[in-house]
Amino acid sequence: MSATDPRSAHTRIFGRTHLAVPTIGQGTWQMDKDDRASCVAALRAGLDLGLTHVDTAEIYGNGRVEELVADAIDGRRDEVFLVSKVKPTNAGRFGTMEACERSLKRLRTDRLDCYLLHWRESVPLTETIEAFEALEKSGKIRSWGVSNFDVVDLEEAQSIAGPGRIACNQVYYHPGDRSIEHAVLPWCERNGVALVGFSPFASTGGFPKAESVGGKALAAVAARYGASARQVVLAYVSRKPSLLAIPKTSRAEHVRDNAGAMSLLLDADDLAAIERAFPLGAPGALPTG
Repeated sequence: MSATDPRSAHTRIFGRTHLAVPTIGQGTWQMDKDDRASCVAALRAGLDLGLTHVDTAEIYGNGRVEELVADAIDGRRDEVFLVSKVKPTNAGRFGTMEACERSLKRLRTDRLDCYLLHWRESVPLTETIEAFEALEKSGKIRSWGVSNFDVVDLEEAQSIAGPGRIACNQVYYHPGDRSIEHAVLPWCERNGVALVGFSPFASTGGFPKAESVGGKALAAVAARYGASARQVVLAYVSRKPSLLAIPKTSRAEHVRDNAGAMSLLLDADDLAAIERAFPLGAPGALPTG
């Protein structure tokens, strides 16, 4: 099967929403530090290329990134699967409701397609989930999920909400950090929860150098398909039906490269080569972002 085989899956079912969402979306973390016009242009270019899953959060730039996203999706809201997140200090029952209203106002929309708890702190999960369910009932959100949750957290959330209520878990995932594969990914697959990987190119400066073992492995796979190393990474982290990725870029040319990964289908030999170069480490705590 070739890299551009028409049978390649370009979409994933987003958990319990039953909605088809592109395998590659658009993250917006730290866009407040980039040129605003460039970011808006990049997001719009992504929409043109089918990268319609757009992820943001109230904590990004203290709301400024949500406002930036609003400019990017202006006039195109119905094309977008729009996700935002409530920060833990706002995640009480009433705090979540109020935070959602503020996000909706900044995003200039009447609903979110999914609303996430950004990570856990001291607020009881019961309160957050009660708010999520009320927001869904009112039509303010279409679904809800979590971010940076380990299996213990996921089990607790499911025990509160009941099976089939968590739409997704958004986590740090790239070839150099495959820790979710130990337990989090299997749990999500067993329970019909979409797994959304952020920072698929690793944190700033973390992408494998060309001369490293990992860099050489990615280059070799990329050469087979006339692809880029970053496209190989995106194809890897979205290789299974449960997996989606939300790379962030503020440059339209990088968005075009990201979009090309949706038609790149890696075979078993490719996957094995990548996993030899980036071995699965021992279980440990999940990073938070």
